[in-house]
Amino acid sequence: MTPSPTAEIQQLIAAAGDTPRALRQAVDTVGPARAAELALAEIRTRIAVPANPHPIRVGLRIEHDGYDTATDSTLTLTAGLPAEFAEGLHPECQVRVVYRLKDLVRELWGPDLGRTAGTRRIELATAHDTEFPSRELQPSIAAATSTLIDALDPRSPDLGALALRHGSDKWGQTHWFTPHYERHFAPLRNAPVRILEIGVGGYADTDSGGGSLKMWRRYFHRGTVFGLDWFDKSALDGPRLQILRGDQNDPAQLDALAREHGPFDIIIDDGSHVNEHVRTSFTALFPHLRPGGFYVIEDLWTSYLPGYGGDDRDLNAPHTMIGLLKSLIDDLHHEERDRAEGTSPTQTEAFLTGMHVYHNIAFLEKGVNAEGGIPRWMPRAPHW
Repeated sequence: MTPSPTAEIQQLIAAAGDTPRALRQAVDTVGPARAAELALAEIRTRIAVPANPHPIRVGLRIEHDGYDTATDSTLTLTAGLPAEFAEGLHPECQVRVVYRLKDLVRELWGPDLGRTAGTRRIELATAHDTEFPSRELQPSIAAATSTLIDALDPRSPDLGALALRHGSDKWGQTHWFTPHYERHFAPLRNAPVRILEIGVGGYADTDSGGGSLKMWRRYFHRGTVFGLDWFDKSALDGPRLQILRGDQNDPAQLDALAREHGPFDIIIDDGSHVNEHVRTSFTALFPHLRPGGFYVIEDLWTSYLPGYGGDDRDLNAPHTMIGLLKSLIDDLHHEERDRAEGTSPTQTEAFLTGMHVYHNIAFLEKGVNAEGGIPRWMPRAPHW
């Protein structure tokens, strides 16, 4: 059976964080030409719109170390236009960037080692390899080369910049969520996480949406991202990004997809925002969240909108998202309450270890909630 692109990339991701021998074995298994092809596909997803005013051709050579072969490509970069990729090295490349395949795989999918040099070779060139670039072209060559190098760097731009680049509404429109996300997700950034986001965006338009999914793919350079939507969004499938189709209000369906694609390190509900749907999804998916992971609920404002099943009069209504969060505070402190004999802790009582609630967004942290509670010998009433 031919391995899927996702399986091949995950094999390279795992090896990129392992020993040089393990990386070599993974490249051998996948095949050097195929590994280079997957690396180029990854670079396509990362590269930003260039800023250099003059069109610049940047050659990218991937040397298959030990195989005496290479994969050559040429990127044409012009301000305001998407980067153009072509096979082979154009004879008029103004600059060439050369990587050994194993170094490139580790740079793209390995942990961030904080290196600033020693992973690539950069060669200035002109049509005849003898002329120095003109003063007019030099700034554009520098900017174009930087555009490519930035795409390879695991230390990607901050999440707000990525949200703007990919058209996610998590920053700069009606929401200002990205600083909260970075605060909680930064420790996971170097890990090969699995992320599920409910809600792809774009409604019935099959080609629209996916901005947040692409943002997460770039932010977590070793991660695998899944998007769940009611509409068919499979056209957005790509490297390290897979679209699942389903109903977030169907517990059986959610359980099945989580068993197939999980467990997840991060689950984000940015779906319908209907209170019933959010509560159904949380109940079904929280068990499929790994310890140390986060379950995030966005758009808490619909808790107060009757049109979404919310309630703006009874602030203690149990059926809203805010009602769910209030009940989870009690679950977090379940060890301080007397429990009926023969009963066991619920999922959230046993595994909810932290809650962080901001304006319109909540982060729920999973772990083992079993510190033992306050000892029974502590006074249960003031004695002064």
